[in-house]
Amino acid sequence: MDLRVIWFILIGILFSGFFFLEGFDFGVGILLIFLGKNDSERRVIINTIGPFWDGNEVWLITAGGAIFAAFPNWYATMFSGFYLALLLVLVALILRGVSFEFRSKIESEKWKSNWDKVIFVTSLLLALLFGVALSNLIKGVPIDKSMNYVGGFFDLISIYTLLAGITTLLVFTFHGAVFLSLKADKEMEERALKIAKPLGIAAIISAVLLALLSFLQTDLFKSNLALLAAIISILFLVLSFYLVSVKKAKIAMITNGLAIALGVATLFLGLFPRVMVSSIASVYNLTIYNASSSNYTLSLMTKVALIFVPIVLGYQIWTYWIFRKRVTKKDVEY
Repeated sequence: MDLRVIWFILIGILFSGFFFLEGFDFGVGILLIFLGKNDSERRVIINTIGPFWDGNEVWLITAGGAIFAAFPNWYATMFSGFYLALLLVLVALILRGVSFEFRSKIESEKWKSNWDKVIFVTSLLLALLFGVALSNLIKGVPIDKSMNYVGGFFDLISIYTLLAGITTLLVFTFHGAVFLSLKADKEMEERALKIAKPLGIAAIISAVLLALLSFLQTDLFKSNLALLAAIISILFLVLSFYLVSVKKAKIAMITNGLAIALGVATLFLGLFPRVMVSSIASVYNLTIYNASSSNYTLSLMTKVALIFVPIVLGYQIWTYWIFRKRVTKKDVEY
């Protein structure tokens, strides 16, 4: 198989892994101020993702590095065109990480409450921005014949991209509620399952609307595989809602993760062999062929990935296994 195709698939897998893992991470952050009634409960909520949140972000860093090395023209065009949006993402990621570390440094309710609000705002902003950013890849942005982005920040904003952002926001928050029901104590589990139901309904409605708008405003579903992936993704989302309703959260966590992964697969299947669509002219589209590195670079990267990717995967699996137990108030009160 062509190395360009292999790296395109690998980048899609990296984004799927990032959205699956960081999705519930963002969701927990969004739910923090709604489900935590006092400091002890909020510490329980934060501690459910404490061992994982920074490791989950490795998937994003790896995906960005893979784009930079395998498809430098894609990286250059996207990171220059989406500069302000990605700067917001970077600032939000920094503030979110700082919030987790700083909130317990001073014994002050106001201090902790303010950092909790920062966690909420940054988690919400990130969940929204990733949907907006990725949806622009298929909707199309102004790219000229020199592969330069020639638009502005507001060229990235439309009804379609905002709906994509709202969809990722709702799906991630639903994902976070399901995760909390598995990792927090009994009282928090009941609250998480209760709030998961309306979130699940909202996520399904938003996902269906996004699929319909994708059909009307993009060529995403010219690929039959993309259409099939989208249908199965929505079906898994509906199944997740049903499983939550009958309190089978463990299976719901898996099916919702599959829904997210298939949602990302839909985008990449619909894009292929493109990596960015030009709204100026289709001949200016960036593809895996005109945006890629040399065969030597791709070959070297493949060898390195074969060595280190299994190590990273093994470490993350080990981490989730070690910290698999529920977090209770006794674990945070000392």
